[in-house]
Amino acid sequence: MADTIFKILLFMKRRGDISVAQFRDYYENSHAPLCARYSGQVSRYVRRYITPQPHPETGPAAEMAFDVITELWFDQEATYLATLDYITTNIMPDNIIEDEMNLFDRNSFRIATLTECETPIEDLGRS
Repeated sequence: MADTIFKILLFMKRRGDISVAQFRDYYENSHAPLCARYSGQVSRYVRRYITPQPHPETGPAAEMAFDVITELWFDQEATYLATLDYITTNIMPDNIIEDEMNLFDRNSFRIATLTECETPIEDLGRS
């Protein structure tokens, strides 16, 4: 039986006046280390940067609604639920908000949870 991983996803857009490269650099070198100080109960803190790609039916790559999906992983359900409750009902600490203003369009923020189902490749019945 696989271990259960609980995840909170944060979808965020960069400020319109900074480039993708500036956004990623600031997030990795300034914002992520700041947030890590508040993440003692998180088992993994992952940033997934989105790079739009062309599609053969819909055409050229276009700007997307979000630039990054940040994942907070938890091994313990109780910690996951407590963190989810906190981030969905409380304003972040002042220093986090101040730093977010250097980086994000804060009106873009969205939060979701994730249920992950995985099929091992060997179970797909390849011929």
